[in-house]
Amino acid sequence: MQQGYQRKRRRPVAEINVVPYIDVMLVLLIIFMVTAPIVTQGVKVDLPQAQSEALSADSKPPIVASIDADGAYFLDVGSSSARETLDLEEIATRVSAMIQLEPERPVVVKADRSIAYEKVIQLMVTLQGAGVPSVGLMTDSPKE
Repeated sequence: MQQGYQRKRRRPVAEINVVPYIDVMLVLLIIFMVTAPIVTQGVKVDLPQAQSEALSADSKPPIVASIDADGAYFLDVGSSSARETLDLEEIATRVSAMIQLEPERPVVVKADRSIAYEKVIQLMVTLQGAGVPSVGLMTDSPKE
C-alpha cells in the first residue's frame, strides 16, 4: 500500500547574501588607505608663500615640473611615484607627448624658494618650447 506522503516543496530564497560583498569592500578600503600616501609622494620643496588662486576643482590634475633645493629637475604626472632626476631635454620630450594627448591639461612649476631665478626661467622656457601654452607657478598660502 502506498501512503499519501507529500513532500513539501521548498520555495527559492529571493534574498541576496551581502556579507561577501562587505568583506571585499573592507579589504579594498584597507588597500586604498595603505597605498594612498605612497602614491601622493612628491619632491620635497620649500615653496615661496604668496596669495594666489587655486586651480578649479573641475580641471584635470596638473603636470608638475619640480626643482628641488639642489637644483635637480623632476616631473610629477600624478600617476607615478618614481622620483627620477631628469634633464631639461627629457622634461621637454615627456611634457610635449603629454600635451599632445591632453592639450587642456595645466602645467605648473614647483620650485624651492632658495633656487636661483635663472633655473626657474630655464624650466619655463623649456616647457613653453615643448608646446605648453601657459605655465603656472605653485606657491604656499601665507601663514598668519
